[in-house]
Amino acid sequence: MEAQNEIRQGYLTGERALFGSRGLRVVDTVFADGESPLKESRDVELCGCLFKWKYPLWYCRNVSVRDCTWFETARAGVWYTQHIRVADSAIEAPKNFRRCADLTLQNVSFPHAAETLWSCEDVTLERVTATGDYFAMNSSRMQIADLTLYGNYAFDGARDVEIRGARLLSKDAFWNSENVTVYDSFLSGEYLGWNAKNLTLVNCTVESLQGMCYIDNLVMKNCKLLNTTLAFEYSTVEADIVGRVDSVFNPSGGTIRADEIGELTIAPDRVDPAKTRVICRQA
Repeated sequence: MEAQNEIRQGYLTGERALFGSRGLRVVDTVFADGESPLKESRDVELCGCLFKWKYPLWYCRNVSVRDCTWFETARAGVWYTQHIRVADSAIEAPKNFRRCADLTLQNVSFPHAAETLWSCEDVTLERVTATGDYFAMNSSRMQIADLTLYGNYAFDGARDVEIRGARLLSKDAFWNSENVTVYDSFLSGEYLGWNAKNLTLVNCTVESLQGMCYIDNLVMKNCKLLNTTLAFEYSTVEADIVGRVDSVFNPSGGTIRADEIGELTIAPDRVDPAKTRVICRQA
């Protein structure tokens, strides 16, 4: 991206202060009170900037952001924007990144991430930390590494997602999702994955009350289930569990392998027992 003009150490106020900019580089500048300062801009580079008011980057294209800060008042900061990369930045404001495409976030923190990353597509997250409910709802084609998330209902309705090396503390994560694969991660939260299709967990540690239920095609490879009870209800499952599972409750079909199962319930009036194989390696 080659900037044609540069603003350095500016202090900008008023609505649409830099509306429709083209080929602009903005350095160490404060976007103070005034909505939509960069709306409809193209080919913009932002470095060391402070966003203090609402809607700074709407309907933009080709944006590079580094070492910037969104304050809490810069709510709904980036919507309907395509081809944007944000690195080494702190985003305090909620409701950021809505209906964006080709979005990359690297080394970014979201201390108030409520309603963040909704309905985005072609998303890359690397070394992101977020606190807030409903993270990444209805987003698709996501590649995620080193995500730490504190907040319930994450990835509701998400599709075509690959996650590696994450730590998710999230009740009701991955509800209604499709084609999600999680590697080498820790997941803790009640009711994990309900109503999902094609959910795969590889080398993961899970803690969940009534987790992995109502899932069409659940695959678990070399996973641990800690303090996990009433698992797999009405799910079709191929699970290879290391160690003990506290309880398994009415799976719909498939194969469950574990070293030990504390309590197994397969009620013939609820499911067909012939459709599920349960193998205990220490039996």
